[in-house]
Amino acid sequence: MLYAALAQSPVLGGKVKTVDSGAAEKMPGVRKVMTTASGVVVIADHFWQALKARKVLRITWDPGLNVQLDSAAIGAMLRKTAAAGVGLSAKAEGDVAGALKSAKHSLSAAYELPLLAHATMEPMNCTADVKADGCDLYVGTQVQQIAQTTAATAAGLSPAQVRVFTTLIGGGFGRRLDIDFIPAAVEASKAVGAPVKVIWTREDDMTHDTYRPPAYEEVSGGLDASGKLIAWNLHITSPSITARMFPPVKGVDDSVIEAAVNNLYDVANLSVSYSRQEIGIDVGYMRSVSHAPNCFVIESFMDELASVAGKNPYDFRMNHLAKKPRQRRVLRLTAERAGWGKAPAGHYQGIALMEGYMTHLAQVAEISVDAGELKVHRITCVVDCGQMVNPRIVESQIESGIVFGLSAALWGEVTIAGGQVQQTNFNNYRLLRNNELPELDVHLVDSDEAPGGIGEVAVPLVAPAICNAIFTATGRRLRALPIGTQKLLKV
Repeated sequence: MLYAALAQSPVLGGKVKTVDSGAAEKMPGVRKVMTTASGVVVIADHFWQALKARKVLRITWDPGLNVQLDSAAIGAMLRKTAAAGVGLSAKAEGDVAGALKSAKHSLSAAYELPLLAHATMEPMNCTADVKADGCDLYVGTQVQQIAQTTAATAAGLSPAQVRVFTTLIGGGFGRRLDIDFIPAAVEASKAVGAPVKVIWTREDDMTHDTYRPPAYEEVSGGLDASGKLIAWNLHITSPSITARMFPPVKGVDDSVIEAAVNNLYDVANLSVSYSRQEIGIDVGYMRSVSHAPNCFVIESFMDELASVAGKNPYDFRMNHLAKKPRQRRVLRLTAERAGWGKAPAGHYQGIALMEGYMTHLAQVAEISVDAGELKVHRITCVVDCGQMVNPRIVESQIESGIVFGLSAALWGEVTIAGGQVQQTNFNNYRLLRNNELPELDVHLVDSDEAPGGIGEVAVPLVAPAICNAIFTATGRRLRALPIGTQKLLKV
């Protein structure tokens, strides 16, 4: 087996214009340098040889249109499209406009969510062995059939001639639903007549991800004189993942409005709408997909409305769950286990609730803020996912989802300048470290209901629970993520 490194355009979406590979081809162990649709592949006896040779390639890139793209431009695109109109209706009940007009109290807010990288622990890699009559593919993938057809196309074979051997996934989180790292291995193997393993470096992986879409979400709510929620209007502006991966998309992309349309709370007048705005780069599915941005907005805004109503955030939610016994139960149990309202001196709590993937759960975050520095001390999570085959696996998935959600909430942000991703490794794309892990209290509810999903549901609640606790501690509302880039001093 040979090894290969892939040189990709620094500007997302760019293409190879010219290549001078003379110096690279003379280096020890180098077997071949070739241009593919993915970029320039250097094939060698060992990966380190391929990587060293890649560094001396002289490539002229055609950067394409994204050379002008930056994070500010992406934000401006989303806000401009949001201001242009209400977009497509995803859910409409009652008379929202009339209810907002007649409301005793009303409130509006806009929330912004950044691009996120999957940051899988194992960077993208694929081994291909192409022969005249078939191709063997060794790859960590979440989409074996798509990997098979992709490899077949690259090799000039029929899908039936491609065998896919699924390796341990090395961390997926949705990233390995994409197959962009597969064709180069197949093309390289076919060219040299030997098995070839293509490995992306961490920097390759971070700067050429299919990122979680950014979102701009505007929400309005109206309360009657008693503090009852009578109107809710949510307008989401974001790119579409599904339009690229599983076209065509007709109407509203479900992967953008999942938690938004699955409204938990009692409100007679409800509207959810979506405006699609592409941003010039590929976006992809990430663990919990749109539940995370939707939940951040919904649960943060529920706290804002509770404040306007003069209600405790827990009581405000309970008062709007008359028809949701399972949600009431997990919310009550979470509050009890967390000691809601009884935090130690200097500690503050925030609460959040969600239903997703047929699972019902709530979280309470307990934090402190000292001289603007945030510390998350404890997260309590109660989960009703129906029948469980192996409760320990459920518990592990909930714990890992909370950790994933903590990294995203505290530091997760991909920024772009000149069409290039600025984050390159874990030094500037932070993940939660062992010493930063709060105490996790996960409680599973015994249930005879149908089984629900567990791999993704714990992620979305973390950000709103922490941000709601930050408001209690500082009086400051955070309507954008990540938390770590913002000042947390008391207002």
